[in-house]
Amino acid sequence: MKINDLNLENWKESDIDVDSLWLINERDKTGKHKNIYHGNFIPQIPCQLIKRYTKENEAIFEPFMGSGTTLFECEKLKRKYIGVDINPQMINYVNTAMNDNLFDSNYYIAQCDSLDKNQINLNITNAKNKLKIENVQFVLMHPPYMDIVKFTDNKNDLSQIDNMQEFIDQFKLVCDNSLIYLEKNRYFAIVLGDVYKNSEVLPLGFYCMDMIKRNFNVKLKGIIVKNIEGNRGKLGQQGIWKYRALKSDYFIFKHEYIFVFKKEF
Repeated sequence: MKINDLNLENWKESDIDVDSLWLINERDKTGKHKNIYHGNFIPQIPCQLIKRYTKENEAIFEPFMGSGTTLFECEKLKRKYIGVDINPQMINYVNTAMNDNLFDSNYYIAQCDSLDKNQINLNITNAKNKLKIENVQFVLMHPPYMDIVKFTDNKNDLSQIDNMQEFIDQFKLVCDNSLIYLEKNRYFAIVLGDVYKNSEVLPLGFYCMDMIKRNFNVKLKGIIVKNIEGNRGKLGQQGIWKYRALKSDYFIFKHEYIFVFKKEF
């Protein structure tokens, strides 16, 4: 089964990065993309994954939509999109950004608690009816990194969780609620980094990857290390962070992980 539109006769000209180390110097700022949201990932991440693992007119689902980065890439790449987010401000922001209506019949977004199975079911049903689809062909998840940045005051917001095991347990519920709509033998990806708590590094991404491997019938297809440049929370403060690191004993986070899985259930 072919899962993308790549022309392998011209494989040398392909812009798909198949290496496990992605060094991207700056974020794509073209089109609707703006770095206005603390924690939003760079557009090149969904762009690469969408082109590698989907075809035109196939559907992508995001249970953590954020500021619409993946939606904007889907519009550019002619994919259908379903996105939900617990933050009503982000729903309003993305609706405003998409007000030209040229792509209206190809996307569905809504405020939704991704921990709530009934809310997810309702919104996915509405989305499938609007987009005229049966399932989705790719799921992309970029959850909060625990409580490092609190996005809302909602108690069900994963950014309110400061306990590692509680976060993993809650994130599993999101995976349960999301992966059921992904077609068998298709792919999904998790974008996560490490966190620093109680004077030590906690490898949040690897804990969540392990949880997925233990609880779902999937194959881990790749662990991509991506550099972090121009982090919104550290813009113009590189010197301060270097001083703090030298004064202490830690290292400055300059990378995050993209875990790619194949669903086999």
